[in-house]
Amino acid sequence: MNTNTILYQFKQASIVLKIIVINTLIFLAVYLGSFFFKLSPSSFVSWFVLPTSFVNIILQPWSIITYAFLHAGFWHLFWNMYLLYWFGNYVLNLFTAKRFLTIYLLGAICGGLLYVLSYNLFPVFNNINSNLMGASAAVLAIVIFIATYTPNTIVRVFMFKVKLWQIGLAMVLLDLFQLPSSGNAGGLIAHMGGALFGYVYAKQLTKGNDIGIWFESLIDSVINLFKPRHKKPFKKVHRTKQTTGKQAKKKPSNGHQAKIDSVLDKIGKSGYDSLTKAEKDFLFKAGKND
Repeated sequence: MNTNTILYQFKQASIVLKIIVINTLIFLAVYLGSFFFKLSPSSFVSWFVLPTSFVNIILQPWSIITYAFLHAGFWHLFWNMYLLYWFGNYVLNLFTAKRFLTIYLLGAICGGLLYVLSYNLFPVFNNINSNLMGASAAVLAIVIFIATYTPNTIVRVFMFKVKLWQIGLAMVLLDLFQLPSSGNAGGLIAHMGGALFGYVYAKQLTKGNDIGIWFESLIDSVINLFKPRHKKPFKKVHRTKQTTGKQAKKKPSNGHQAKIDSVLDKIGKSGYDSLTKAEKDFLFKAGKND
């Protein structure tokens, strides 16, 4: 196998790097595609951003996740991926890639849900049409999760040593202070949805409750749909040779070998798939012990 190919390097990369690569490739595809087809980036991705209307969400339910893989500009992408790389690796030091992906995706979903609910419940958003895009809610879920789970971990920010809980708190407060005057109130609300999920997940995990286990099982089910199914390996077993005279007296056919012969005869007549599960298991064990 050629270990220098891009595909091989991607497969060997951590889940954090894979998500960064996927987000970057989607960003490039959107902006290059909009350029070549003479479309604005927003119209090019209209079916993948998260709308505020429940009717539109029903028409494009996938947008509750796909919006988190789209970005409005280079710096929007850059800062999200920078924070994801930094804090994501802290998560991977303690947990599996599957749990990281669970936090990331459920953080995006919770951020999207809070965004939609806010636009449909609060009068301040009346008669405002908006669409959500960006990985900020998912990234903030990662940040707040690890800041809550290991709050006293010390990291260096420029010339200062600070604790993770201080960074997490500062990011949440910064978004809250900007909320009334920001032109991106919907995006900031989505941030809070992701942050809230990360906090609750970490708190429950410290108590021994894994509220994301169902989602990990769902991920396994989806992955298994794309895995090729291999038949149980066929082990070679041998039929006893028919002997006569003295040789037959020295090596009589016992009941176990007779059963093997019977199963092999059935394969010869009708094929391997004609065997029952019990016969297949018996043949497998016989070949293993041969």
